[in-house]
Order: sequence, then C-alpha cells, then structure tokens
Amino acid sequence: MKIMRQFAILSILIGSIFVVVAQGSFYSKRYFRISSDKPADEFRDFENNAPEHIKAFYRLNHIHQTLDFVVGKKKEYCGLNKCKMSIWQAFDVLDTLVDESDPDLDLPQSYHAYQTAEALRKDGYPRWLILTGFIHDLGKMLVLFGESQWAVVGDTFPVGCAYCKQVVFYQFFVNNPDMSNPTYQTKYGIYAPGCGLNNIHMSWGHDEYLYHVVKNYLPQEACYIIRYHSFYSLHREGAYAYLMNDYDKEMMKWLQLFSQYDLYSKSSEPLNADELRSYYQDLVAEFFSEALSW
Repeated sequence: MKIMRQFAILSILIGSIFVVVAQGSFYSKRYFRISSDKPADEFRDFENNAPEHIKAFYRLNHIHQTLDFVVGKKKEYCGLNKCKMSIWQAFDVLDTLVDESDPDLDLPQSYHAYQTAEALRKDGYPRWLILTGFIHDLGKMLVLFGESQWAVVGDTFPVGCAYCKQVVFYQFFVNNPDMSNPTYQTKYGIYAPGCGLNNIHMSWGHDEYLYHVVKNYLPQEACYIIRYHSFYSLHREGAYAYLMNDYDKEMMKWLQLFSQYDLYSKSSEPLNADELRSYYQDLVAEFFSEALSW
C-alpha cells in the first residue's frame, strides 16, 4: 500500500495564531486563526460554497442515519473484534481516503492530522492534547471494513429525538424513516432532559468508533474530544444543549478549544511528514501499545 503522506515533502509553515475569547455561556466561541490563503469565514461554508458531491453526501447521510441503524452499528463495531492494528498501520489506511464531506481539505488525511497536532504543539498544549489532534480522525478507517462514507465521516447529530435546524443540511432529514415516528420527533425523544451525551445515541461514524478504540488509553478529556469533535451543531451553534449534563458542560471548554485547531489548521501548505514522524512515534508510544483492537 502506498503511503501518501510521503509526497510533497517541503517545509511546514503554520503561521501566527490570533486569539479572541468571548466570555459568557458554556458555548461561547474561541476563534483561532491559523494563517493560510483561505479567509476564516469560508471554512465550513456549506450554504454558499458546498459543491454538489458534498450535498449528495449529506443527503445520503441524513436519509440513512436512523436510530435502528446506529444501534446496529454499535453492536457490530463496539466489541472491537474486527482486527488488531497499530496506530501507524491505521494511518496507512486513512491515507487512502479523501473525505467526501469536507469542503476545506482534499489532501491525504495524515496531512490534517499533522496540521492539527502541530498547531497545538506550537502553542504549548499538553502532550495528550497534541496526540488527540494527531489521531482524532483515525476512526475513519471504518472504510477498511466496507462502510460507505456517509456512515463514517461528516457532522454528527443525535438520533431518537427531533433534529435541530442547526445541523448542516437539515432539510435532507425529510426522507429519513425516523421522521415518521412521533416519539423520535419530540424535543427529547427517547431521552430525558439533561441526561448527558453519554446516554445519547449519536449518528454513527468515526468519532464514536475511535472513542471505543482508545478510551482505555487516554485521559477523559481526550476521549470526550474524540467522541464529539464532529458534533458541530452543539459545540459551534449551541444546539441540543438541553440534553447535556454538568459533566458535558465542563468538558465543552476542551471540545471548543480543540475544534478551532481542528478546523482552522486545514491548509494546502505542504509539510515535511518525514521530519515530524520521529516526534510523533515517541508520542504515540507513550500512550498506546503496539497493536490495538479495532
């Protein structure tokens, strides 16, 4: 298998990061602008700049991500009995994927891993958070097992309760079979107010999968970030806050911090993955065994 992270080997340039902190409620936003040739307001601009293939992706995602589908996938994958594989072997798989849901990056996935982690490293964050930035998308190796991308990537959202309009391409839910279940289309659905995200079934994808793979290896903050980093309607828009408990509200500061590095580090600027690899080999070895259950 060709390891695509080896191409375009030049020098890394992250640039300056400017920080504005908005005080207030738990979903106040922190904006980190990493220099690139793309204005900040053009990231995740689904309304004005989403190409047709991204719309087609979310149409399939929103039709097929039902409660029954999610419960079935959890039973299939969360037992972690598919294979044994190291973090580095997982990266080899990841680099065969171009994320169909991402309007901001069409480079190999390991590029984004290095970009996110290097931005966090440059700002002096703890090693566990740098590692989280490095591995956060490894759950996308679900494609290795034949999963369609609509069941692997894209924004996540709760199932089993009413969809919030802040979910990207909300209008595509109209053809989801769960729309015909009155219980699922109430505000709380099958859940209770403030029950906590741990008790919620999220749409199935790489976040939930990787969370189960790494939850016994990493700090709880890292696990929380991995599990909910694609839940943009919550951590960027404040939707579904009525399902959160106190633990979620405490963890939200980490999720929102991470989100800015995850999003604004995306750039076409080339980086030297070979020069960086030694640092990340040591970092991965610090937290993980050689082979993990997937």
